[in-house]
Amino acid sequence: MAALDCLRDIGLDRDCYIVGTSGDAMVHTRWSNSFAGEEYARIYSWGNDPKRKGDYELASPSSPLDLPQTLLEPILMRHATLNGFQCRFDTDFMSFEQDLEKNTVLTTLHDKVLGRSYQVQSKYLFGADGARSRIATQLELPMIKRPGQGFAVNILMEADMTHLMETRMGNLHWLLTPDKEHPDHAWIGCIRVVKPWHEWLCIIFPSPGAEKKARSEEDYVQRVREFIGDDSIEVKIKGISTWQINETAAEYYSKGNVFCLGDAVHRHPPNHGLGSNTCIQDAHNLAWKIAYREKGVAGKQLLETFSNERQPVGLDVVAQANASLRNHKKVWEALGNLESTVKTRMAAFSELTEDSGLGRQRRDNLQAALKLITREEHGLGIEMNQRYISSAVCVDDDDVMPVFASDPLENYHATTYPGARVPHVWLSRSVPSKPMSTYDLAGKGRFALFTGIGGQGWKDAAKRAGEMLGLPIVAYQIGFRQEWEDRYLDWAKIRGVEESGCVLVRPDFFVAWRSQKWTESSEADLMRALERVLSKGK
Repeated sequence: MAALDCLRDIGLDRDCYIVGTSGDAMVHTRWSNSFAGEEYARIYSWGNDPKRKGDYELASPSSPLDLPQTLLEPILMRHATLNGFQCRFDTDFMSFEQDLEKNTVLTTLHDKVLGRSYQVQSKYLFGADGARSRIATQLELPMIKRPGQGFAVNILMEADMTHLMETRMGNLHWLLTPDKEHPDHAWIGCIRVVKPWHEWLCIIFPSPGAEKKARSEEDYVQRVREFIGDDSIEVKIKGISTWQINETAAEYYSKGNVFCLGDAVHRHPPNHGLGSNTCIQDAHNLAWKIAYREKGVAGKQLLETFSNERQPVGLDVVAQANASLRNHKKVWEALGNLESTVKTRMAAFSELTEDSGLGRQRRDNLQAALKLITREEHGLGIEMNQRYISSAVCVDDDDVMPVFASDPLENYHATTYPGARVPHVWLSRSVPSKPMSTYDLAGKGRFALFTGIGGQGWKDAAKRAGEMLGLPIVAYQIGFRQEWEDRYLDWAKIRGVEESGCVLVRPDFFVAWRSQKWTESSEADLMRALERVLSKGK
């Protein structure tokens, strides 16, 4: 949802909902012997647990969506092209030279169609070139590397499984076959939807120790049919690709005017679904800072906060995604799939049905493992609880960081404390109107200031500060018969300041600063906070 909020900021969320798979089609994650066959277990996922739905609805104006990269990229490409960006395909990055004195970057590219190289001079270079990033390599970004968890194969396929979905609704289906001999190159499978319900991705995990290489289509097709378990379904393989299960993050994201983001600086398995999401949020953090610097609104030090703020987020996501994949192995173990032969696997599996101490222990192990996966797939906190500490966040000495008792991985802790994501609440006019989220009032490349009754001074001060600093800033009063009504009185509960206080929000929806109430010094305090956040004079 945090990534969809970023796309909402530029009006692309509507296109995403049109082509993506909605949350009500992502109800379950399942473990079974085959897609069509015997099921071992299922859990609610992605906000569909009845006990968690409200948490998701309160956290964001956006709704969870399954949107593979193959469907998202055309939306982004169209938007970029229509907004004046030249997007060149069949082009390889070769190298770059950075001149810090002239404040330029000279990049060498190779046109593979024409067979010739050319150079582009720019102020900045952004390395969003994926897990095999040549830019991060040439920039010599030091990487924090932990031992990887192996090798996996993605098989994109067409297979119409519409008739199976009524009783198997969900977008992730883990396939374990302890009762069958399996080739080393195709041990465990996971089928996920790409386009309901006829295009799928079958992720295949080889046995430990198997050779790390892709095989031919013929080597996989029989195993894929076993994973599906319905011989009446025609399977067409559209593509085969491989990937390493990495646990890697860069120590920092930039040098000079070269900034790396996305998989170039954080690489991990898809658990928690935070791959593209984290990449999009990296870009949302960096874009406004570059824009403000280029407009002369901010000092150069503001650009340094990109790495300071996003690197801890990337490192945390890498660690959590890998920990969650290890948790999946506990499910595999409880179902007997880690044993070496069919005989020993089935012996372990049959314990699940026994009225014995071993049977009870194995069932307890399975339930405990599934609870860990439930924590992963309802990990609202890791999606939404980022906390930034940098010079682009201003915390007054008397401001107190809130303490929350619930698990920060599972639960979103909404707060206006500086460095946190501004809370989402619904607002409307006194004469009932279409509800507006605080996110709809913030963003759009502007700072936003939220105040309430008694806060007119903040609105006047924000206008003067904007004029003096050349800063795009808007201010709104929220409260009874104010500019915006607090529709369900949620802002009053969560704003963290008095009615005459203010919450200052950056263009990326993160709280820059807040003040408890309006005083004689408030206008000067606002100017001080803005100058610090923008690194004015630095």
